[in-house]
Amino acid sequence: MKNMSKISRVVLIIITIMLLIQLGVGNLVSAQDGCGNEEKKLPLPEKEEVTKIVEEIFKDRNRAILEHDLSLVKEHYNTKSKYGMWAYEYEEKKANYLHNWEEKQGAVFVEIKPKVVIKSLKGTSEKVNAYLMCSTEYQYMYEDNMEVTNVFRIGTDHTLTLAREGDKWIIVKEWYKDPFGDSLELKKLKSDDVKSFIMAQEAKDLEGINERRKGIIEYGKQFCGGATEEQYGFKYNKKYRNYNPEGGDCANFASQMLHEGGKFKKNSVWNCDSSGATGPWVNAGGFKNYMVNSGRASVIAYGGYEKVYKAAYKMLPGDFVAYEAKGDINHISMVTGLDSKGYPLVTCHNTDRYMVPWDLGWSNPKIKFWLVRTHC
Repeated sequence: MKNMSKISRVVLIIITIMLLIQLGVGNLVSAQDGCGNEEKKLPLPEKEEVTKIVEEIFKDRNRAILEHDLSLVKEHYNTKSKYGMWAYEYEEKKANYLHNWEEKQGAVFVEIKPKVVIKSLKGTSEKVNAYLMCSTEYQYMYEDNMEVTNVFRIGTDHTLTLAREGDKWIIVKEWYKDPFGDSLELKKLKSDDVKSFIMAQEAKDLEGINERRKGIIEYGKQFCGGATEEQYGFKYNKKYRNYNPEGGDCANFASQMLHEGGKFKKNSVWNCDSSGATGPWVNAGGFKNYMVNSGRASVIAYGGYEKVYKAAYKMLPGDFVAYEAKGDINHISMVTGLDSKGYPLVTCHNTDRYMVPWDLGWSNPKIKFWLVRTHC
């Protein structure tokens, strides 16, 4: 029995040793397999690589608009997916709207250039979620004067999902606040009379405007966020609170332009400080009503586009446009320049615009315009 006990103990020890060896080898194999798998996985692309990928996609998108050929951009979308198809169809509508505006204006877009800044990046080697800002420069000329180029910029924030398909990346999903979004469902504009009037206008000399109006131009140029020149860092003035997360920053920015650039003094009704701001400072409707009712501004014209577009030529840098939909004023833009036909150009926040034709993106027939002269 003792010998059997000894034999049992020896067998048990041998079995235990064999099990330990097997476990050790198994762990070693698992570790090696893990290392092998890690080596096969590609890392998340760097920001520089994703920036280049997105800029190339956006360039093709813009080229499709310029050349009236959407086949140039369809390959960049996963049109087999619901969200990818929606993103593609949205760009198709935007292109059609811009062509309608060209016809109404008697103008031609000749260049559209994107500048992409990646703000955050997550994902894998096969799928990337990017939050980015795109500052897009648009250049247009009038049909009867193809020697003078007019330039404006629009800044948009995008949430973009890209997936690797073979040796390229395609758009699976995209969301951004499009400045043309309110007008994409429009049918072709009836614009012969409007076009004839616009084409008959000439450039205006703004050298004679006063220093307060010039100050408004300069402030808008520096602090219009994603639409600024790159040297200004695509930023708002950090001295002021950004009200975009709370419904919009357009009136806040217009107030800043009048106060900082135009030297309009604050008062108990129109004011902001570290604790917050009054309604007329940050609310679009409150801003318009205060400026007009206080005597600091007066109405040039009010109504739909066809009713007011001729009166718009009376506007100067430092004046403003209030946009009304369904009886509510929901946006304010400050006039900061005139194009080569004397057409007013506006600068604003949300969506960030710099020197954009005042009606571009606001062509819905239900929209009414308040054209307002500030008393600088």
